[in-house]
Amino acid sequence: MRILHTSDWHLGRSFHREPLLTAQRAFLEDMIDVVKREHVDAVAVAGDVYDRAIPPLEAIDLFQHTLAQLAELKIPLVMISGNHDSPRRLGVNSRLIEHAGIHLRTDPHDLARPALLQDAHGQVAFYGLPYLEPALVRESLHAPTTSHHAVLSTAMDRIREDLATRPGTRAVVLAHAFVTGAEPSPSERDITVGGVANVPASLFDGVDYVALGHLHRSQRINDRIRYSGSPLPYSFTEADHSKSMWLVDLDGDGAVTARSIPCPRPYHLARLQGHLDDLLTDSRHTDLEQAWLHVTLTDTSRPHMAMERLRQRFPHVLKLTHATAGPSADDLPSRERVESLTDHEIAVGFLRHVTHADATEPERDLLRRGIDHVRVAAQGEAL
Repeated sequence: MRILHTSDWHLGRSFHREPLLTAQRAFLEDMIDVVKREHVDAVAVAGDVYDRAIPPLEAIDLFQHTLAQLAELKIPLVMISGNHDSPRRLGVNSRLIEHAGIHLRTDPHDLARPALLQDAHGQVAFYGLPYLEPALVRESLHAPTTSHHAVLSTAMDRIREDLATRPGTRAVVLAHAFVTGAEPSPSERDITVGGVANVPASLFDGVDYVALGHLHRSQRINDRIRYSGSPLPYSFTEADHSKSMWLVDLDGDGAVTARSIPCPRPYHLARLQGHLDDLLTDSRHTDLEQAWLHVTLTDTSRPHMAMERLRQRFPHVLKLTHATAGPSADDLPSRERVESLTDHEIAVGFLRHVTHADATEPERDLLRRGIDHVRVAAQGEAL
C-alpha cells in the first residue's frame, strides 16, 4: 500500500499579518497532483488541520474542497485532530462522511476503531491517535497518571489489543505528539501541560508505520516512525527547512520504504543583517528584493524611519530588530519571538519587563500553575 503522510497544515494561519491561504491552497493543489502522479492508495494527515479551534470560513471552504477532491478520486483519507484543532468541530459528521472514504479520528473513544483499508496483500488497519490533553482524557482512558506518557501508553495498549484480534493485519498509527529524539521548531505551540511533553519511540512498538504530526521539521525517528513536518515554513527559523511529505510504501510483510516528496515554496523567506545604509545599497541583496524578510540592523544607534526606508527596496520586510541598540517599545515580543518561547517563559519575561526584576521561584510556580489551568480549560471548551 502506498501512503502519503502529511500533517500540520494550519489552515487559516497568517505570517506576520501576511495571509497564507493562497500559499496553503497551492500546497493542497500540489498534494492532489502528487496523489494522482504517484498512484497513492491512502492519505494520512497527522493533525493540526486548522491553526485554531474556530478557523476562518475561507479555511473551512479550502478544507472541504480538498476532501471533495479526494472523495472524487476515491482515495481514502485518514485524519486526526491536533492540539490546534477543535476535535468536536473537526469531527462534525465524521460517521456520515466515512461512507465517502474520509476517516476522521478526533474522539479518544474512537482510537481503537481502525479504518480498514484493503490492498493486494490484505487489510491495513489505520488507527488515529488525536492529540490527547492529559488532564482531559485521563479519566475516560483510565490512564494511571495525568501525563502525556501515561495517556499515550494507555491508548497504544488499546490499539494493540484491537490489533491482536486481527491476525495478519498490518497497522498504521497516526499520532500527534512529541517523540523523544525529534527536533522541534519555534513555531509549534507548547504542550508541556500535564508533565514532560515528550514520549519514547518505544511507546509505538507493535505497529508497522507511525505517521507523526506536531513538529514542523520533516524528520525520521527510525525507518517506521516519521514526522512529515508542516508543508510551509511558519517562522523565520524555518527559512532553511526542506518542506516535504513522506511517500510511504508498505509491503505485504509490513516492511516500510519511504521517500521525501518536496512541497512547493510559494513564498521565499530570508534573514538579512547589517548596517541600514549597506543593506539599502549592496547589490548582493538584489535577489532578496521580493523575499519576505527578517532584517536585523547592526547600526550603533537606532536609524530614523528604518522600516520605511527598508521597504523602499524590500517591500516585504515583515520583521525588524536591532542587534546593538538598547530596548524600546519596538523590541516588545513579536509573534515570531513569542512562538519561540513557552507560555511560561512569555509570562516570566513580561513580568520582568514591567517590574524590572526577575520573578521569584514562588512567582514562577504560581504562573506555571495558572497557565496550566487556563490551557486545560481552553482545551475543554474546544472539545
